[in-house]
Amino acid sequence: MFAALKETLQRRRQFGLLVSLCLAIPATWAAAPSLSASLAEARELNRFFPERALPMLLEIEPQARAAPPAERAEFLAQLCSSYLGAGKHEHALATCDELIEYGRANKDKVALAKGLLRKGYVEFALNELPLSHKLIWESEQLANTTNDIELRVRAIISSGQSYAEDGNFPLALAKLQAAALLARENGDPIQIVMAQNALAKLYRQLREYNKGFEALAEAHAAAERSSSPGRMSTLLNTEYGLAMDSGQQQRALKAMLSSLALERKIGSPSRIAHALANLSNCYLKLHNYTNAASYAQQTIAAAKEMNNERLVAVARMNLGLAYLGKGRLAEGKRNIEAGLALFEKAGSKPDLQTMLVDYGDALERAGDLNGALTAYHRERALSNELFETRRQKAMLELQEKYEADKKERQIELLMRENQVNSAEIKNRRLQLRVWGLVVVVFALTAIIVWFLYRKVRHANARLHEKNLELKQQSVRDPLTGLYNRRHFQEFIRNYHHTEKRGSGTTGEDVVGALFLLDVDHFKNINDTWGHAVGDVVLNSIAQNLRDILRETDMIVRWGGEEFLAFLPAIPRSGLDEVARRLLSGIASTQIEVQGEKLAAQVSIGFAPFPLALRGEALSWERAVNLVDMALYLAKGHGRNRAYGVRAFSNFEQTSLEEIEQDLERAWRSGYVDLSIVLCGWQELRVMA
Repeated sequence: MFAALKETLQRRRQFGLLVSLCLAIPATWAAAPSLSASLAEARELNRFFPERALPMLLEIEPQARAAPPAERAEFLAQLCSSYLGAGKHEHALATCDELIEYGRANKDKVALAKGLLRKGYVEFALNELPLSHKLIWESEQLANTTNDIELRVRAIISSGQSYAEDGNFPLALAKLQAAALLARENGDPIQIVMAQNALAKLYRQLREYNKGFEALAEAHAAAERSSSPGRMSTLLNTEYGLAMDSGQQQRALKAMLSSLALERKIGSPSRIAHALANLSNCYLKLHNYTNAASYAQQTIAAAKEMNNERLVAVARMNLGLAYLGKGRLAEGKRNIEAGLALFEKAGSKPDLQTMLVDYGDALERAGDLNGALTAYHRERALSNELFETRRQKAMLELQEKYEADKKERQIELLMRENQVNSAEIKNRRLQLRVWGLVVVVFALTAIIVWFLYRKVRHANARLHEKNLELKQQSVRDPLTGLYNRRHFQEFIRNYHHTEKRGSGTTGEDVVGALFLLDVDHFKNINDTWGHAVGDVVLNSIAQNLRDILRETDMIVRWGGEEFLAFLPAIPRSGLDEVARRLLSGIASTQIEVQGEKLAAQVSIGFAPFPLALRGEALSWERAVNLVDMALYLAKGHGRNRAYGVRAFSNFEQTSLEEIEQDLERAWRSGYVDLSIVLCGWQELRVMA
């Protein structure tokens, strides 16, 4: 769990520290070294101890700012790296901007490329991926025009990693292979380690594990020539990830134990704490809960010394999962809740969502179905919140782009108006000199006014088109093209349904219906195949829903991997058949991914709408809530099935609030009539 969270934050850092340098660094500087020697020491320190490099750089700042351009640029680059490593992002951005401006002012391509590259790293740490990628690609173009081989190798590696993050794996592979070739030609073992380690990580993403291990073998040989325990530790961490993903858990454990030994030899508290957390996670995967708990407790102690609440949160989660695995439910829940509270405090909602999924799965394996349902509800609420946030961000970006285009048009119009005004002034001067040109001047003025009038009309027409486009986008999901939740909410508030008794083809009552679908194991699809494949799965399911349902039915993308279907008119006895068609139709669809067949399944909750209680219809919000509870019953009882709320019974012995609190208990107590539909099997109906 921790390795996946940590890996992206380490991607931009290139590790390496000579043992002799690490042992030779004194606590106080007995003699004043040269500026170039100080910068070399700072460069090595930044790979492992940026918090130690920072005060050293600040001490030599007056001397560095008065140095020649090359040394001054290198000083600013190392200062930016120190600020970034110490977590001082605002200072890092300000220093990068200073370096960029310095490079432009002095027409120094090396300085400018270094500034752009490091600013790309800072923006990556701030999760601004599009801006980070743009800066890194610009840096690569500049670096390739210089003779600085180390800068070129680093920039090409970062460019390849950016293409991988953007989903362009073929171009990412080409870039990293080019970086490896350049490093070999230059013969620098450090550059070879950097390039081959990045290649191994990319092969891990591509699930080409044998090629990943081959790249690691070359990197290990180069690291041994450099005599750097730090770089060896970095490669062992990469080997750990490759081994875990390829099912070689014992090899992963051996690699991480070796990495921990090296980290303790180097003496970096932060890296030791991260290695302990990885070991805890590894033992969890091996179901060795005793060792997992032991390393999690060591991680907590180390993280508290560093005041690293994020690492404490991860360790608490690992410790709780270990206790759950050992059957100690109360202790497990207490530690996991403590970890979740720390993630909530930090505002790390994506991490919190991931942890809630793991929590729910662990509780389900431990037999605590009620606890698992609660965790799934929390995760679903957070998923919906994150989905809405991303949608609003996309709308804001679209609006900003529209406003920027509008401003550009206004500037262009103003420039043309200025040109027209200048022409009018010249024409007036000509009128004073040559009276015979009066008619021509009036004609030109009329033509210009007509031209401006046409431009204004054209601009207004474009504005009207953009407004219509924005209105359409506000009710549609940008990925699937289905209606979004906001549109459904506005529609259902004004919807009035009258049940038609005996009006169906067989004389049955005609009702409305709500179907809520959730993709089973969607997180596993994203983790295994990537988010691009996850989007393909969602689009495939959306198309299946269009094919299975009628044009008069409303299909809504309800959340991240949830869909809602509202059927305005259907025979009351036909709800189970619709659920069966949805389950079978979606499960039978094969999706081709990278030459392999992938099938997706869904769990469904459904109910007639309006849903009546004592002759009075429930609000649509409560009806959707009951359907959502039925969906999670389907999740908790095996997935790839549908649970439908048909009616209520013996309501004088209970209340709607008690039913909403625990639908399964209400069903088993005879207060709720449920129907259960299994995919491809004969319908099983349970009557209360």
